[in-house]
Amino acid sequence: MITSVLPTYNRAPLTFVKGEGAWLIEADGRRFLDLGAGIAVNALGHAHPALTEALTTQANALWHTSNLYHIPQQQALADKLVDATFADTVFFTNSGTEACELAVKMARKFWFDKGEPDKVDIITFTGSFHGRSSAGIAAAGSEKMTKGFGPLLPGFTNLAFGDHDAVAAAITDQTAAILIEPVQGEGGIIPVPDQCLKGLRDLCDTHGILLIFDEVQCGVGRTGKLFAHEWAGVTPDIMMVAKGIGGGFPLGCVLATENAASGMTAGTHGSTYGGNPLGCAVGCAVLDIVADPAFLADVNRRAGLLRQKLEGLIAAHPDVFDLVRGSGLMMGIKCKVPCGDVVAAGYAQEVITVPAADNTIRLLPPLNISDDEIAAAVDRLDAAAQALAS
Repeated sequence: MITSVLPTYNRAPLTFVKGEGAWLIEADGRRFLDLGAGIAVNALGHAHPALTEALTTQANALWHTSNLYHIPQQQALADKLVDATFADTVFFTNSGTEACELAVKMARKFWFDKGEPDKVDIITFTGSFHGRSSAGIAAAGSEKMTKGFGPLLPGFTNLAFGDHDAVAAAITDQTAAILIEPVQGEGGIIPVPDQCLKGLRDLCDTHGILLIFDEVQCGVGRTGKLFAHEWAGVTPDIMMVAKGIGGGFPLGCVLATENAASGMTAGTHGSTYGGNPLGCAVGCAVLDIVADPAFLADVNRRAGLLRQKLEGLIAAHPDVFDLVRGSGLMMGIKCKVPCGDVVAAGYAQEVITVPAADNTIRLLPPLNISDDEIAAAVDRLDAAAQALAS
């Protein structure tokens, strides 16, 4: 008999009932160090006082009106994002998946309005993840996500990750855009080298096509810059954002230049819940903290400490771990034993990590995790490795 909750998740045998900063408390009282942060969602940990205050204050005033009317909190968050980024305009969604849908629509509508309706193809890359909508799975192209869900949405060319010559060769008169994650998350925490992002920007400029960055997982301070592409000194035309922007409240958005968004006029897109007062009030509180240069500097300092300790962990357990990679507090440890075994061994030591492709575990802690918590987390991973080796 099917369960009342659709059984599409292979859930761990854990039930968390409370969160405090970098900690999750299980129903039986055990305290887990959370290096997953809800898969890079809880950017400021659990129950952060500024976010709690923003949410409760807004909840006591107004929850929802719809986008038929002006929403002051939405305008405030849009202004903050425009001021802090390359973008001229923002559309708010509830998730990264919805952000992907709009990014695809925006790119295609851009060319339609320029009198080139056949310019619809979007170049994407192996190992990518852009959500689980029809557009998102077609963009990623992996059999794991697409099998059984055909016919797939056409108009995507999926290329081998890291082959710049192949990208240049794949651009045709039908190419509308290139879509890439500056750091692949689900793919195994694989950063795109700065020179490659610069090369993609140059390619797009040369051919007059759009560049779309998916920063759903790597954005909002996760890599030590407000957005990961800033490390390369390039900007996209369109960018997808979600996860950390809401600090745990469902919130996403698409940022774009005025040029890239020129086709999106009244009636071309919409959302009932997107950009509601509750979500945007929390988003404003998140951005006020995370966009502060001093906060980002501390993210980089913490990232250096974590990486140093992880390098020591790998050296101590060469039969369990292979290497560490990533950027900022978006780290991945490639394993020599099944990564699911490492995640499970971590549960036994009351530390949470997240599995990914390429036999990798993801470490995506709250950006404000303390030095002592970093040390304790690595100690627990060390104990998990010892248990696996014994």
